[in-house]
Amino acid sequence: MAVSVSAVTLLGVMVVFLLRKAGMRPLHAIVCTLLGFYLAGTSIAPSIRDAGTSFAGIVNGIHF
Repeated sequence: MAVSVSAVTLLGVMVVFLLRKAGMRPLHAIVCTLLGFYLAGTSIAPSIRDAGTSFAGIVNGIHF
């Protein structure tokens, strides 16, 4: 659960940044959100979740 909360927080911050600085329009953010909700209801959702968890593990393993 901690990985998903961290991922949601990170993605939320990225969306806010893109809305303010990179010219992402609010409609684009709404479309991306709807895509996420629709993907969560498909059969590919577990694969996406596993890929996100694997990526988070890789990033967590990087030592600077």
